[in-house]
Amino acid sequence: MRYTLLTLFPGLVRPWLEESLIAKARERGLLEVEVVDLRAYGLGRHRAVDDTPYGGGAGMVIRADVAVAALEAAGPADEVILLSPAGEPFTQGVAEDLAKKGHLVLLCGRYEGFDARVEAFVTRVLSIGDYVLMGGEVAALAVLEATARLVPGVIGDPESHREDSFVRGLLDFPHYTRPPEFRGLKVPEVLLSGNHQEVLRFRRKEALRRTLAFRPELLREARIGALEAAWLAELDREG
Repeated sequence: MRYTLLTLFPGLVRPWLEESLIAKARERGLLEVEVVDLRAYGLGRHRAVDDTPYGGGAGMVIRADVAVAALEAAGPADEVILLSPAGEPFTQGVAEDLAKKGHLVLLCGRYEGFDARVEAFVTRVLSIGDYVLMGGEVAALAVLEATARLVPGVIGDPESHREDSFVRGLLDFPHYTRPPEFRGLKVPEVLLSGNHQEVLRFRRKEALRRTLAFRPELLREARIGALEAAWLAELDREG
């Protein structure tokens, strides 16, 4: 998988890519990430990238000619993605779709954002939530991490994807490790029993319980079977 990140602040992005599984995947050739400074495509002696908005108002707007020059220099891509609060919600399903692509270009805004004409040169506008950040770098890195972890080989155990939160529309089940008791809080006995069938049953039911407690709206679209539907009705009655 290849990524090209276009940003006015490459120094914010590069350290993130030099740690943890992303760095290891890059070393092994599973991921290729190029960070491009938008200012390299700025105009004039001072490499200007923005200007005042037509119609007046506060803030500065990144110029369309600068942004599009950077996009075109990035070369052919399967998706050219603009990160913006106005975009479609970035979900696990979108991540799974993007992870099948070969080259993603991620365009990070700053200030008041890009000249609206830039949207004619992208294939997708994505938002990571209903809030406003100082720039698109955090959002771009969220898209990169969520898709990169789905690339075969980036995460050691491919089975770990199957029970991820949102894969079936549910939150993940709770996880525990040693010690078996901590300040009066005990690991559920079933997880210590060695009974794999009961462990699986417990985890499936707890995934439903957590979803019902924290994100009940997800249950409208969740992919659950008849047994899980019965458990859900039981949990709902328990309140």
